[in-house]
Formats: sequence, C-alpha cells, structure tokens
Amino acid sequence: MGETDEMAPIFRALGDPSRRVLLDQLFVRDGQTLGELCSFLPQMTRFGVMRHLGVLEEARLISTLRAGREKRHYLNPVPIRLLHDRWISKYAEPVIGAMSNLKRQLEASPMLPDHVYSIFVMASPERVWKALVDGDDTVAYYFGSRVSSDWTPGASIEYTTPDGSVASGGEVIAVDPPRRLEMTFESRWGASAGKDGPMTQVWQIDPAEGGVSGLTRLSVTISGLHEGSAIEERYVTFGVPFIMSGLKSLLETGQPMGA
Repeated sequence: MGETDEMAPIFRALGDPSRRVLLDQLFVRDGQTLGELCSFLPQMTRFGVMRHLGVLEEARLISTLRAGREKRHYLNPVPIRLLHDRWISKYAEPVIGAMSNLKRQLEASPMLPDHVYSIFVMASPERVWKALVDGDDTVAYYFGSRVSSDWTPGASIEYTTPDGSVASGGEVIAVDPPRRLEMTFESRWGASAGKDGPMTQVWQIDPAEGGVSGLTRLSVTISGLHEGSAIEERYVTFGVPFIMSGLKSLLETGQPMGA
C-alpha cells in the first residue's frame, strides 16, 4: 500500500465536521464514553455517533479501551502529525510559520478559551426557548432590551433599548427550536461598538437528567473572545450570568430580576 493509500482514511475521517467535533472534545478531555460524546452532537442518534467513532478508529485517529462495561475513547494525534510532516512542514511551514508569527504580533490580544455557563430552570424547554427569542420576554431580563429576528439561518438579530437604539446584534447561524440556537453576537454600545468583532453564542436547551419533572437545563457556550476586550470584561464576565439569572427569575416567579 502506497503512502497516499495509507493517508486516504485520515483525510476522509477529517473531512466530516461531526467527526472533527468529536476529536476536539477528546482533545479537551480524553477518555470519554460514547454517552458523553453523544452530548456534543445532540441532533445525531447514538448509532450515528458510533458510526463516526468507527471511522475515526479505522483511521487510527482514536483508540479505545474497555473499562468494565464502558468503552472509553482516546485521541491518537500521531496520524495528524504524519499529515503535518508530509503536507505542511515539507513545503509550506517556513511561509506559514512567518505568517503565523506576524498574525500573533499584529493581534494585540490572544483568543480566550470558550466560556460555558449553565443553569437549571423550572420550566419546559418550550417556555425557555420562548424566553430567549420573544422580545416581550427579553425586555424583562435582558437589560431592558427587546430582541427581534425572524429566527431563520442568516437572519439578523437586534437587541433594542427602550430609547430605540440598538445595543447589540448578530446573525442566526443555525436554529433548532426548542433545543438549540447558534448565533453571532456583537456589541453596538459605547465607544467600543464593533471594535471587538463578533463572537459566537450557542444556546442549548435540554430536559434535565435525573427525572425531575419540568426542570430544564439552559447552557450557553461563548467562543471567539479576545483577552481584555470590552465585550469580554463587560458582557461575558458580568452580563451573561446576569441575563441567565434574570431569565430564571422571570420564568420561575413571573417577575423580572431587579436591574
């Protein structure tokens, strides 16, 4: 078997975005079970995730080990390193390295890791979804801002303050009511408006595990933040926890949380 034939399964395995998600999650925390990995692909069946893991294992990008009744999956970075040595370092690494160094020098602040916030709300997933996308609800917990969008992929999103100005906005990336909303977000307030660039928010709504009737888990994952940016300091560190707490208060008590 030639070198190209040996690498074909690796290219094929890396070509699927769902499989790249699985590899990314194993990079974050190695040795996860099938059940744990399924949580990162909520729109896919358990069998579908198993098939993707099988392709990754066939390409030797992951290895598995049984621990009692569980099968744990471990990242194997060696094939990716082989791709790097064959297709990058030999031809392009000097150029790419110079460009990467220049990019790091020009960008004053490094990218931060993802921020993840999660709360439990005593309400149905449908009601939590409505609270996220209905302007009549957001005015009660989102710093008085009313959200508007038609909530279809590519649609714009605006959060308008009581005086009619747009405080923030973004664009719908993907939507799956009442479970998942993926969107960009960009500040449009004050002197820092638009300077930090858009970040990505992924809102996930799931019935809570453990059989508690009516309890829903709401999580948001925020990506694309720059260290020291105004949106990181003002909105993500303080604003998002306040917003999520306000949503919980509204749905559980019927009253907005005090500003």
